[in-house]
Amino acid sequence: MAGKMDVANRWVLVTGAASGIGLSTARAFAKRGANIVLADVDAAMLGQAMTEISATAAKCIAAPCDVSSDTSVAAFFATLRDRGIVPDVLVNNAGVAFLGGFLETPLAQWRRIFDVNVLGIVHMVRAFLPAMKASAGARCIVNVASAAAYLPAPNMAAYAASKGAVKQLNEVLAMELAGSNVSVQCIYPGIINTPIVSGVKSVGGNVDATQLAALQAYYIKQGGSPDAVGEDIANAVAAKSSHVYTGPMALLGNLLSRISTSLARKVSMVAARSNGYLPAQR
Repeated sequence: MAGKMDVANRWVLVTGAASGIGLSTARAFAKRGANIVLADVDAAMLGQAMTEISATAAKCIAAPCDVSSDTSVAAFFATLRDRGIVPDVLVNNAGVAFLGGFLETPLAQWRRIFDVNVLGIVHMVRAFLPAMKASAGARCIVNVASAAAYLPAPNMAAYAASKGAVKQLNEVLAMELAGSNVSVQCIYPGIINTPIVSGVKSVGGNVDATQLAALQAYYIKQGGSPDAVGEDIANAVAAKSSHVYTGPMALLGNLLSRISTSLARKVSMVAARSNGYLPAQR
């Protein structure tokens, strides 16, 4: 991709923006002089995020949006359209997770995770892509996947499957939009200390409180900062990088998966005993 993208005074829309990687991404773009649109299903936390980001962004607006609902996304799109806003950068970050074995993951959790993590991106891209393509200047869609897309761990079947789907969806979009004014990028965060882990309250029946506490403690101690991920996303948009591996285990996991799937599986299984995805051996 030729050239660089300057986001100063351009509109950057971030989903899941009230906390974690989403809020950190909004911070990073705001520091670069961008106008920020914050979207999140949590209206209360969204208000807090807007107060913070408004202090540094060129302009900032926020609106509740449930990306799992095409109706909610359509209403959100209409709100921005009526204000004359077409995002220059769309960051599809909203995501949810569940910790539990395959048989201990209820179908309702599978549906929720795919509704948010996969269909959330589908809804947002379907809503905003036509206007982005029709607008002048370079535009960018950023899809936040996960290192779990290529280096999953036990007890995360639904989440890993959803992020694998994001990876492949991103590739198809990149091919279909090649040569257009809209570039497509995929972000693969590794072990990052965000509310998606610290806020987990519902787990499968095979995961007890001790194991959950061990997982959360590991992420606090060993996890990367969401602010570092936000900076990497903003830098990737400026550089028009197609794939970005950020945080602990992201790049190494990708390399392992390319060298040997069986080796990557063995490494993940060993790591799962120390990071809490499997109970520690006694």
